[in-house]
Amino acid sequence: MAKFLELLLATPQVNPLLSSEHFSVDGTLLRAWASHSSLERIDGLDDDPPPPSGGQGFGGPASSNKRAKGDFRGLLLSNQTHRSSTDGEARLFKKAPGVGAFLSFVGHCVMENRNGLVVAREVSQASGTAERDSALRMARSLKGAHQKTLGADKGYDTRDFVAELRINGITPHVAQNIQARRRSAIDGRTARHQGYAQSINARKRIEKVFGWIKQAAGLRQLKARGRSKVGAVFRLHVVAYNLIRISNLLSAQGPQEVMA
Repeated sequence: MAKFLELLLATPQVNPLLSSEHFSVDGTLLRAWASHSSLERIDGLDDDPPPPSGGQGFGGPASSNKRAKGDFRGLLLSNQTHRSSTDGEARLFKKAPGVGAFLSFVGHCVMENRNGLVVAREVSQASGTAERDSALRMARSLKGAHQKTLGADKGYDTRDFVAELRINGITPHVAQNIQARRRSAIDGRTARHQGYAQSINARKRIEKVFGWIKQAAGLRQLKARGRSKVGAVFRLHVVAYNLIRISNLLSAQGPQEVMA
């Protein structure tokens, strides 16, 4: 899939559709094919007994000194204490406060801003830094020695991420995350330019990629286990999205062959 995507984007009919300077990045949670009931303690010990219920104390008929598998009442689950026996590479994670954490992976994409085609993608284990770490790896892989811009949402507005982009010759067009006790890593030197506003607006198009992959292509719930297989499935869906997008773009230009 990686080689096919590379060859597809390099064809004479497709390559002119791509921007070589302006890009956007984002990530989305991919629900693992594993449930909470598959979670087990990493150290192999049993979890503490569940709290008593039905008015009975410990040792009574309504309680047990051993917690049933999948019964996590009163427990604080974390990736440091529990691991899925079904998919040991999946991690508990949530992207927004107020919602439950699910066993997940994170799918990442870099999109060129001219026509919204995906030019780089990968899957990582879910963590608080996964999106920024993957964004840096994919940004460094973008070809060409000329200056590039990379648009991203507020979650990427950290000093380390912005500094690493600049070290690699990439202008960070990251949405400013300004709060009462927090300053944005993007200052007026970047935000004042017209290109910054254009990148922030163009970045929203990458949500269409994830929307199609999850809704139209049905990847909201994975049917594969392990990061390697999950990555292969995600790459296949990205290629399918690009093929449909390219077909629509070329059809709008007039009949012509996509590939010789």
